[in-house]
Amino acid sequence: MKCIVCMTHVPDTASIIKIGADGKHIDETGIKWIVSPYDEYALEEALQLTETKGGEVTVVTYGPQRAEAGLRECLARGAHNAVHVVGGEATLGDSFAIARVLASALKDREYDVILVGVKGVGTDNAQVGQMLAELLDLPHVADVVKIEWKDGAIVAEREVEGGHEVVESPLPAVITAQKGLNEPRYAALKGIMAAKRKPVEKVEVSALGLDEEALSGADATCRIRSLELPAEKQAGKIIQGEDDPQAAAAELVKLLHEEAKVF
Repeated sequence: MKCIVCMTHVPDTASIIKIGADGKHIDETGIKWIVSPYDEYALEEALQLTETKGGEVTVVTYGPQRAEAGLRECLARGAHNAVHVVGGEATLGDSFAIARVLASALKDREYDVILVGVKGVGTDNAQVGQMLAELLDLPHVADVVKIEWKDGAIVAEREVEGGHEVVESPLPAVITAQKGLNEPRYAALKGIMAAKRKPVEKVEVSALGLDEEALSGADATCRIRSLELPAEKQAGKIIQGEDDPQAAAAELVKLLHEEAKVF
């Protein structure tokens, strides 16, 4: 089985985010970058599949130079090959632009399945996997939490509101992995040392027949006008009601009406 895993390199979910000086990007000072957690499920599924059925796992990312660290993390966990499409700063948040670049990078490669995290932590758009499938003219199953691999097909369980839906699809296909699909492994020391010596294939966006300047300009489907941090939460009010619950209830109703404006 030839598996391709699309990976994105994101700020650690424990990072304290600050707005950059331009008001359109985050301040990357002191940020720790990691493999997007949902992409870890995609990678683990691919690794387990090739361990069972044989084959190889190729991890592909579209991102700036620092994204190579994410690729090497995937190599350390057991991926066989890594492809780095260099760029992405200007197309941040534009799911269609990202999908177009990835589709162009993958269209001439051999694969039986493409696995993607259900969303990239940070932008949380949950769109790239589905767009990638459409651009490659492949069937796709989203929000997958369980997979049964058959000869030339899969039976997958996906999350829907109120339960799970069972879907059968021919291969090749695109699968977007959801939390619960598996338990991602950690990189062993041997894998970490080996990953340092493995080559990473570098690809320029222009070599794919795309103009990154146009993707972020005239052809952009998403533009970031500004970023703002959420407003700080105001301190809550505690109404003491042990001695006079009726008065406390009246005070609560008054505050909900006059201050919270809920009715």
